[in-house]
Amino acid sequence: MNKIRVVEAEQIRSDLPDFSIGDTLKIHYKIIEGRNERVQVFEGLCIAIKRGGIRKTFKVRKISYGVGVERTFPLNSPRIQKIEITRRGRVRRAKLYYIRDRVGKSAKVAELISKKPKKEGGARAERPSAPPKAEQPTQSREAEVGTAVENPPEEKE
Repeated sequence: MNKIRVVEAEQIRSDLPDFSIGDTLKIHYKIIEGRNERVQVFEGLCIAIKRGGIRKTFKVRKISYGVGVERTFPLNSPRIQKIEITRRGRVRRAKLYYIRDRVGKSAKVAELISKKPKKEGGARAERPSAPPKAEQPTQSREAEVGTAVENPPEEKE
């Protein structure tokens, strides 16, 4: 195997969640200012994911004081403390660059609503089932119509 791929495979992070385009993310990013280190949270919409392997990057966009701010993060960076998925988005594009031109409600991404798994042994399972109803003999529609014609209702005066 190639030596470069061996080194890269060791540095790929597996502790981060799987997210996709359209998800709203909170990225806890370590910032070093002189001797001080602090964690800054950047929350926004993931609009692009590029490359693969150790070089994988993702772009997050947020609106800060009425100005759109985009930031590209390397996914496998040791400076990323954690990534939280705030909301899953339902999109049909690989890149959401068209969001840059949108303002207000049109810049929002629809939320992905996933089906909840059915619980086994829930409230319905505890309820006793009703006994089966006895079937009553029913006449066909033709027989009902035929009897109605043969025996007209009596008129009262």
